[in-house]
Amino acid sequence: MADTILRLDPEIIIGLDTINRAGSLFMERGRKILLATEQGLYENNLIDRLVKVLDDAGLETILFDEIPAQATAEAAENAASLARGARCDLVIGFGSLNTQYIARLAAILAASPLRLFDLLDGQREEREFLPYAAIPSTGSDPFLLSDSLIAVDPRDRFIKFVKCPRKLCQAVILDPGLSELIGGKFGPTAAFDGLCTAMEAYCSTKSSFFSDALLEQAISLYAKMMHSYADNLSTDYPGASVHAGLLMAIGASVSAPGIGTALAYALSGKFPVAKSWCATVLLPYVMEKLVASRPEKMARAVSLMGEATESVSTSEAANMAVDMIRGQMGQLKVPARLKDFNLSLDRLVPAAEAARDMEFVASSPWTVTSEDAYDLLKQAF
Repeated sequence: MADTILRLDPEIIIGLDTINRAGSLFMERGRKILLATEQGLYENNLIDRLVKVLDDAGLETILFDEIPAQATAEAAENAASLARGARCDLVIGFGSLNTQYIARLAAILAASPLRLFDLLDGQREEREFLPYAAIPSTGSDPFLLSDSLIAVDPRDRFIKFVKCPRKLCQAVILDPGLSELIGGKFGPTAAFDGLCTAMEAYCSTKSSFFSDALLEQAISLYAKMMHSYADNLSTDYPGASVHAGLLMAIGASVSAPGIGTALAYALSGKFPVAKSWCATVLLPYVMEKLVASRPEKMARAVSLMGEATESVSTSEAANMAVDMIRGQMGQLKVPARLKDFNLSLDRLVPAAEAARDMEFVASSPWTVTSEDAYDLLKQAF
């Protein structure tokens, strides 16, 4: 059994309207704050609300809101330059996955002698950084509680795995009221996305009794969300997403995601398509590989998702998990093929190679080569 290593940082506050506690939470970490965010959060006055909370606590907010949806890591240099010039004490990332990762990079670059390409090329900063705080607007960040992140290299739009200093992230606010209320097919795909990472971490060679306990709860919650979407039930989707996402993030930080998660990041970084959509399409093909390599765990997973397995064999139960997901995808009419995103199969080889190079893929329960990664993309195409 793999060793279990726990690091109980950062401070995490969870609950509706916990954003109102941001001022008291951050004031002990400095008086001047760089708030890195995205234009979309001006809707519903979310940015104005956070700035007012900080102002009421006597904190000075320097706003950096120039992080577009498809931004590369280059935006982190601009944010870091602003933080240095303003002599900020803390960086807050407020927004989606990409915004969070750019803000974390900016917190490192603002105080480090290293430059962006140093970090992207594998150098690691250990000591010089600004404290960072996360206020996510989405609940499916597998690296939220990890000393690493995924960055999109501006030189070629390939993803890079960047190691962060320990204790970089010092506080996290998870407020369901700030979560993205996404319409159409984006809501269900967020659940499929979180489930993809949870399944991979559950079956990883790094999994342990502790990660299993967390990830089993995450799998169950994501399944309930998908059932609610399919049956058009009234459910607290933001709250469920936050709780499932936190369980997934802790479990993934102790264990490790896999090639499906890496491929979803790689495709989203290289092409204008949402990571959650890519993960949704890849999920059943990833699960087929997990069924072959971890049948006992996949049989357990299908029972967690609400399927009766008492009268069937382990192998049959494991395969039921794949059939169930495909059935849910069909019922919810979410994208089922990568070609639906106007991608060209010939252009996917470099993305497969970039995904395979992610360090955490080595903990997959089967040996993943670049050819294996590309085969997954071909099957999903």
